Amino acid sequence: MSSLLGTFLYTLETTLPVFAMVFIGIGLRRIGWIDQGFIATASALVFKATLPTLVFLSIIRADLDTTLSISMLIFYFLATLASFALVWFWATKRVRQEDRGVYVQGAFRGNCGIVGLALAANLYGDYGLSAGGLLLGLVIVVYNSLSVIVLLAYQPGKTMSLSNTLRDIARNPLIIGVVLAIPFAAFEITLPGWVMTSGDYFASLTLPLALLCIGATVSLKSIRSDSGPAMGSSIWKMVSLPALCTLVAWLAGFEGRELGLMFLFFASPTAAASFVMVKALGGNDRMAANIIALTTLLASVTVTTGVFVLQSIGVA
Repeated sequence: MSSLLGTFLYTLETTLPVFAMVFIGIGLRRIGWIDQGFIATASALVFKATLPTLVFLSIIRADLDTTLSISMLIFYFLATLASFALVWFWATKRVRQEDRGVYVQGAFRGNCGIVGLALAANLYGDYGLSAGGLLLGLVIVVYNSLSVIVLLAYQPGKTMSLSNTLRDIARNPLIIGVVLAIPFAAFEITLPGWVMTSGDYFASLTLPLALLCIGATVSLKSIRSDSGPAMGSSIWKMVSLPALCTLVAWLAGFEGRELGLMFLFFASPTAAASFVMVKALGGNDRMAANIIALTTLLASVTVTTGVFVLQSIGVA
């Protein structure tokens, strides 16, 4: 019993700091200390500068022989494709046609770059940041590509060219950070101490600032007034798919840090970028916003429970 209690307390120490920052963001927005201008500026700073710096530094410090797992990357890619296909099939049977694209995207596209990486850092330290950064490079490409496919399938009046999509992916600051970092890690190129220290100062802004912004964008009012099929998509994202994919990963032989890292990425709440893409294509942006809000709130319970279960049975 004491062992289980110790595991539970350790789990809380891992997940609570992350979700506490999200709820602080909700509170600061409600009392007016954070406004839309701050959210837009801070989110841009994180996406374009501090997060790529964090990923870059974590990877160049890494031992690629330890952190670069081709089998994990392949499994995550296949699991994402299978999840995408499964939810899309379900949506064709249960969701009205005009909302299917939004439903499917909300159910598979996680906020791995912020929440997943923050949880990985808390649970696994430098390994979580470096291995998570490498996995994040794959995630960005796959999530963006699949999102375009499913959203355009139900927005026939809209177009998004393959060349533009590929260009946006290639210009993604996170992708650039990963690509630039790999040669440094592979050839063990070292940067001057003052550069690393300054980079650490700058990168340390990333997680608290990003988590505050996530919380500040959550609208409890919209959830209360109109949830609709958003709840179904949220259950897929936060319960069904993480449980199923993690179970299959364990049966496939993954364990320890690799299994735990994949669970955290599978179980991350829906990415805020999903709303931006739906808005650009003229989809049901209100439903997209509700999915983001619901999954963000659910994550504090589902992720904590999942980490506790994996730690308790000794597989992560």
